[in-house]
Amino acid sequence: MKAIVQDRYGAPDTLRLEDVDRPEVGPDDVLVRVHAAALNPYDWHVLRGDPLIARLLGVGLTRPKANVAGIDAAGRVEAVGANVRDLRPGDEVLGFCLGAFAQYARTTADQIVPKPAGLTFEQAAAVPVAATTALRAVRAGQVRAGHRVLINGAAGGVGTFAVQIAAALDAEVTAVCSSRNTALMRSLGATDVVDYTTEDFTDGRRQYDVILDNVGNRPLNQLRRALTTTGTLVSNGGGSPGAILGAVRRILTVVLVNPFVRQRLRPLLAEQNHADLLAVTDLILAGKLAPVLGGTYPLTDAAQGLHHLEQGHTRGKLVITVP
Repeated sequence: MKAIVQDRYGAPDTLRLEDVDRPEVGPDDVLVRVHAAALNPYDWHVLRGDPLIARLLGVGLTRPKANVAGIDAAGRVEAVGANVRDLRPGDEVLGFCLGAFAQYARTTADQIVPKPAGLTFEQAAAVPVAATTALRAVRAGQVRAGHRVLINGAAGGVGTFAVQIAAALDAEVTAVCSSRNTALMRSLGATDVVDYTTEDFTDGRRQYDVILDNVGNRPLNQLRRALTTTGTLVSNGGGSPGAILGAVRRILTVVLVNPFVRQRLRPLLAEQNHADLLAVTDLILAGKLAPVLGGTYPLTDAAQGLHHLEQGHTRGKLVITVP
C-alpha cells in the first residue's frame, strides 16, 4: 500500500511516499481503507520531534516510533478481527487511526464510529481530534445558556467546532480571529468577533465567563484580566516551536496557579474516546455541527499540507485525500 513515511525528525521534506506492508489485523482490530485523513498540530509536532520533552514522553527519542504519520481518518472498513462484533467490511466510519496517512490504517472498534451519511469522507476526516477536543473544552468550561464565551483561535480546526458547540448551548460567543474570517464566524453562530490584528481582547474592557484559549499567545495574567472574578479559562495551546517544554509549560503554569485564584484555570489534555466521537456525530446528525474545510491535498502533497498547517493561520481543517 502507499503511505507517507517518516524515519527521522525534521522539516516536511523528510516525508516520503513509499510502498509499505498493509497492517495485519489482530482479533480486536479493525482495518480501515482510508479515503481521507486530517492534518493536526500533533502531526507536525511529531514531524519535528517538538517539543523535546515529547520525545521522552513517548513519540520517540531519536526518531519517531511510528513511521507512518496521521491520527484522524475516514474511510470504509476493510476487515475486522474475530472479536469485533458491531462492524463489518464496507461500513463507512470515522475516528482515530494511527498511521492515517496511508491507504490502510489499523485501529480498534472503540476508536471509530459510523460516518454520518451527509458528510463526505473529507469532511468526516476533519472531525475526530478537532471536534472532540472542542467538545471537551466546552464541557471543561461548563458552558451554559447565557454565558459570555470567548474563543481565541476561533477560525482554526478546534475553534470552528467550539464556536458551533457553544452557540448550540445558547451561549453568547465572541470569536477571536482575523478580519477575513468575520463572516465565517458569524455563520457558525458567533454573536461578536474580535479582530486580533487591531483589537486586544485582554485589555479588561470586557470580561467573559469562559475563555477557551487555543493559541497560547497571551500570558496567563492577561487572559485572567479578561475573565470574570469567578470565570473559567480552558487552556488548549501554548509553547513556541523548538522549545524544551512547549505546551507542557503552559499546562504546568495553569495547574500551579489555579489553587491560588478564585477563577477556575483548566488545562485541556489530549484524550481519545468512543463516547466523545458519538457525541460529536450526534451533533452533526442533529444539524448543530459541521466541519469547516480550509483545503485539501492529495496524499503525495502531505508535506505541503503540513507546511501550511505549521504556519499557524489555517482556516478550519486541512485534509489529505487518499487514492
